[in-house]
Amino acid sequence: MSGIRVLVAGASIAGPALAHWLRRRGAEVTVVERAPELRPGGQAVDARGVTKEVIRRMGLDAEVRAACTQTIGARTVDSDGNVLNAFHVEDDGGDGFIAEIEILRGDLSQVLYDDTRDGVEYIFGDRIAELSQDADGVDVVFASGGKRRFELVIGADGLHSALRAMVFGPHEQFVRHLGHALAFYSVPNEFGLDKWLIEYQEGGRSAGLRPIQDATRAMAMFSFPATDLDVDYRDIDAQKRLLRERMAGFGWLTEGILAHLDDTPDFYLDQVAQVMMERWSNGRVALLGDAAFSSSPMSGQGTGLALVGAYLLAGELAAAGWDPAAGFAAYERRMRPFVEANQEIAQLNARSRDIPGPDAEPAPDFSGEWFGELIERAINGVELPDYAGVPDTRAHQGS
Repeated sequence: MSGIRVLVAGASIAGPALAHWLRRRGAEVTVVERAPELRPGGQAVDARGVTKEVIRRMGLDAEVRAACTQTIGARTVDSDGNVLNAFHVEDDGGDGFIAEIEILRGDLSQVLYDDTRDGVEYIFGDRIAELSQDADGVDVVFASGGKRRFELVIGADGLHSALRAMVFGPHEQFVRHLGHALAFYSVPNEFGLDKWLIEYQEGGRSAGLRPIQDATRAMAMFSFPATDLDVDYRDIDAQKRLLRERMAGFGWLTEGILAHLDDTPDFYLDQVAQVMMERWSNGRVALLGDAAFSSSPMSGQGTGLALVGAYLLAGELAAAGWDPAAGFAAYERRMRPFVEANQEIAQLNARSRDIPGPDAEPAPDFSGEWFGELIERAINGVELPDYAGVPDTRAHQGS
């Protein structure tokens, strides 16, 4: 056991996934989360290709599949609800538009937390207030007043990462907006939804409903153009007002879905944005998941990047004998091409939703062979070493 102490900021998906692997590699792990508890609900997130292998190696395949939404397909409809296109969960070997492993973000977060809570220290309702590092470690002051020293600190605190701003520079330096906003929240299933996602798109906007495990409820989804979005991502009331304004008069079932906006327990709205950084580490501090390389929900692969990144980051650190310079560099070398492929897909998808205009780029043509190759790189384009010579307190599950 190395006994190396690692602080992870963020307890959504990337943070607890990293905690799982760091603990197995012999580290003592603390996860700090500014929210008072795990956040429920959220968008459905998918596991495709190589990400499914990471879940299998975590030994969590059964738990993740048991928490899946059980969606069997997706239908795009017109304003009267007539089906225009249908996609099935079996398409592309379960790695298509609707993935065979599709789970609400909050449910996956709960699975990862339940898996790690007994061997990892979780601190909820607190955050890193100050941080200073030297050659041997990082001194951290928490907002609650506590002071601790760790050998490594990892920021897995999302698109709006406070740790990134503290160590690497202001938000604006790294965040690239793709010109759209997304909103999600759960509603009573009074719309007859039965295991099929349905979505209506028109003029750059979209409204949809997706099934969740609780068949009495559904997850509402909206997207709209938002090059000018200027709303505090913590001001929920302002976000709800904005959503009502931007989706007014949209038709289809939109009015009935918006009627539940004030009584939903799990509203979320944010810009579709990516994080672009030349380096994901600075000394003994590194970033993971959306904090380092958000691909945005337009890629459908943000969770895959978080889970694969967590596996590689912990593995490369342990393989380097916990030397941060060597471990962080190897993690970045393995991950960056995978990240770039997924960010490119999101940029193309965002462009395909742009409203045509005289200055707009032409919509991408997804029918070419190049797009199939890009998809393959985005789903399977990263090697997963087995780290055979690295400590593992729990042998890999399966063969």
